[in-house]
Amino acid sequence: MQRQGRRADALRNSDRIVRAAIAVLRDSGPAASLDDIARHAGLGIATLYRRFGDRDGVIRAAFQTYFAEEIEPLALAARDAPDPGRGLVDALTATVDTLAAHHALLVAAQESGGFTVDIAERFMGPLAGVLAAAQRRGQVRADLLVRDLAAIVVMALATVHPGDPGHADPRRYLALLLDGLRPSAGTLPAPSDTHIRMDTPDPDVGEARSSG
Repeated sequence: MQRQGRRADALRNSDRIVRAAIAVLRDSGPAASLDDIARHAGLGIATLYRRFGDRDGVIRAAFQTYFAEEIEPLALAARDAPDPGRGLVDALTATVDTLAAHHALLVAAQESGGFTVDIAERFMGPLAGVLAAAQRRGQVRADLLVRDLAAIVVMALATVHPGDPGHADPRRYLALLLDGLRPSAGTLPAPSDTHIRMDTPDPDVGEARSSG
């Protein structure tokens, strides 16, 4: 029973830390310190190190929590779109808009290695069925992969900058990238057969999130 109690405490602490990180980054910018995050979470700095190792670990966990809660539902909703091609475009556009709006978290995640094509692909997995349906209708290229959609999001978000609060640049370049989804007589080069291993989210963070 004591072990279960300690485990529950650890899960609650992990959840408090990632949510504090999201809030502090939103309010203070990408340079927010671990001390700021610990203070907001109401925990000692040692707890943050014990649960996540270092600042990059905290940022990665916070970004993956944000991605799971704010972005994955966009991919899930696309499965109900009557027009799969439109649903695909709408999901990618909403993903870019949502992440661009949380610029500080996005920048911190990019700097910590927490925002990669692999991570985006993991949470955009529900788009696989939407992509297949759009391909069957001839709305998009037949050789597209979900990984290609994830890469498009990452590339568009690389153009986000604080001097563009309306996110005109990522929207412009996303539109250009989306043009490349259209059916083509040509064939895309094969993707790499070796992908960088995806960071594995801390299972405690996932359990804490699901347990509320």
